[in-house]
Amino acid sequence: MWDFRGPDAKETAKHHTIHLKEFATLENLTFFEIDIQEKNPMLFAAFITVDEKDMKIYKDALKPHRGEIA
Repeated sequence: MWDFRGPDAKETAKHHTIHLKEFATLENLTFFEIDIQEKNPMLFAAFITVDEKDMKIYKDALKPHRGEIA
């Protein structure tokens, strides 16, 4: 998960999902979902849901702010 704060947080998070999709496609990696989540009007998170076997690849390459097990 990548957190974005401020009045442009929603648009920044939406834009970040484009880059997450590009990375997955270029690296030929699978994912289940890429989306954004509103925490409050000034805090949005972009996230990607991946299989545990691919988690290290994503984490090392993309340096997320935090992660959760789903």
